[in-house]
Amino acid sequence: MSKNCSFLEVITRYIESGNIVLPVFSSAALRVQQELTKKEPDIKKIEKILAADQSLSSQILQMANSAFYQGLNEVLTVKAAIIRLGMQEVGRIALLVAMKNQFRSKEKELNLIMKQLWQHAVGCALGVRWLAKRLHFGELENHAFFAGLFHDVGKLFVLMVVDQLREKNKELPITHALLLESMASLHTDQGYKLMKNWNMPEEYCLVTRDHHRSDYDTKNYMLLMVRLADTACLKLGIGLSTDDTLELSAREEAHLLNLSEIDLAELEIHLEDTTILFG
Repeated sequence: MSKNCSFLEVITRYIESGNIVLPVFSSAALRVQQELTKKEPDIKKIEKILAADQSLSSQILQMANSAFYQGLNEVLTVKAAIIRLGMQEVGRIALLVAMKNQFRSKEKELNLIMKQLWQHAVGCALGVRWLAKRLHFGELENHAFFAGLFHDVGKLFVLMVVDQLREKNKELPITHALLLESMASLHTDQGYKLMKNWNMPEEYCLVTRDHHRSDYDTKNYMLLMVRLADTACLKLGIGLSTDDTLELSAREEAHLLNLSEIDLAELEIHLEDTTILFG
């Protein structure tokens, strides 16, 4: 236990020192998201923003042509992707691509954990989006996807801190158990701070901070959906760990959202079907 505490202290002190290099999120993906939250998004403006970011647009086209989205003909331009998939879906793909670019490390073990975190982030985002659709929440669907994708960003941040510490001290003793414990202990508060640093809307920041709290806001539907999708991913092993004993129907969030056992079973099927995006 003392080793664990000392490791947590090393991470915390390094974060508080101000020497850490904060990750930078894609400004293009955020600008698209801001445009999509308007009552009447401008399709030409979205196309222009994405086309100006060559790396992002090429990765969007790659994903738009993946087996998950593929149509009869190959999509060759951002405009064609928007026409086929719609503005909201292209916006979600932009977020997925931008987020995935953050999940990389030179360290083999950290890279493996980051890949599992990516799988969990995507699973939760798609699960929350499915719930918003099933519950007919309309505009909340796109916001909920965003919140689901970023809810565990604090775990990524902790790993990036560890990555930077290893660059400075190759002898720093790190075990898998220490990494998991550090992420579990620090990710909600540090994730909240990182989201604030990225100037994310407060509604998303609160989901990142509160998705494990016992005294959470039971009237925050976006938070309820993220917490439930998070639990569903844990049950199915989408992410760092698995707990197949979990019963979604017993969760308070399921009752507050008025979801039936059929709804919850279909949510699990949907999550299993979306694993094609996890690569």
